[in-house]
Amino acid sequence: MRKKQAKKRPLLPDPKFNDQLVTRFVNMMMWDGKKSTAFRIFYDAIEIVDEKKTDEEKTALETWKDALSNVMPHVEVRSRRVGGATFQIPMQIRPDRKISTAMKWLISFARKRNEKSMALKLASEILAAAKEEGAAVKKRTDTHKMAEANKAFSHFRF
Repeated sequence: MRKKQAKKRPLLPDPKFNDQLVTRFVNMMMWDGKKSTAFRIFYDAIEIVDEKKTDEEKTALETWKDALSNVMPHVEVRSRRVGGATFQIPMQIRPDRKISTAMKWLISFARKRNEKSMALKLASEILAAAKEEGAAVKKRTDTHKMAEANKAFSHFRF
């Protein structure tokens, strides 16, 4: 029997921008509990975005939020066994899962880039995602295409 679902813990907003979303992103990016290092990487990346961005009326944090929303998937496929066969069933994603998936993709594809530092990698991925290009946006497009291709199995939804 399953236990009750864990409560969502409140996140403290980050010190510079006073935003909980930034803290959530930094927590995901953090390795080995090194939060101050993760914050430094994020703030350096935001500064690089501020220097490199072409759109002057938006702040670097708004550019990051645009990049995050461009990476967010709206549907995903889930595996379900029906009568001995496994089907990929397209399903809507919960809002909190959309955000966490987008963050994971942005961070993982930033890590795979070929720049010198993590701040540079992250800044490049943010700028690419803000322009709706780059690996993270391609991942979202592929996810949507897979859901579209398996639309015929949507009646198996649970």
